[in-house]
Amino acid sequence: MSAHTQKFLRNPSLLWSGGILMAYLYFCYLMLDISLQYIPFDTDVAFLRIKQDYIELKHYKLAFFTHVYTSFFCLLAGFTQFSPYVRKKLPALHRSGGWLYAVSILFLAAPSGFIIGIYANGGLPSQIAFCLLALLWIWTTGKAIWEIKAKNYQAHRFFMIRSFALTMSAITLRAWKYIIVALFHPRPMDVYMIVAWLGWVLNLLLAEYIIYRLKK
Repeated sequence: MSAHTQKFLRNPSLLWSGGILMAYLYFCYLMLDISLQYIPFDTDVAFLRIKQDYIELKHYKLAFFTHVYTSFFCLLAGFTQFSPYVRKKLPALHRSGGWLYAVSILFLAAPSGFIIGIYANGGLPSQIAFCLLALLWIWTTGKAIWEIKAKNYQAHRFFMIRSFALTMSAITLRAWKYIIVALFHPRPMDVYMIVAWLGWVLNLLLAEYIIYRLKK
């Protein structure tokens, strides 16, 4: 075993960071796998099989595929914003990744998510949850850009934490769905209504706790 490997295994902080990175990459892979279901272009596959009443609406179809094809890049680009190594050693990658993240959310993923939210499964509670998620995603990301342009670095960091917590809802929503179905076997529409809120509210609360700890 090399000296570098021994040093890595003896450092709990490095082990924890490595575990988080591996878990994150695994969930990104799952998200990519979900996105690839819609390539080549097909309106009768996977989730769209239960949205046949809406998929022929031009604005819904455009919003759905825009959201599917861009959300994965938000996840990847967002992670470059929180790596101390990337921020210090590769600042150009940090900046370009940040702009890719912000543009993808503000002009593509979040507006399309709002339109999809209007037609969400689970009735009015789900529709409100997904539309509110999209609006908060736009606000926190836009505010992060506003603060960095004003050179308010700490405020920029805090709003990026909030924005990325909402970005992570793409993963946590599906994780909660699997857990709830496995444990309680609820009706499908009840599942949508629960995870529509659970998928991002807990993320945002965790973000606020992290920000609180950083301020101390």
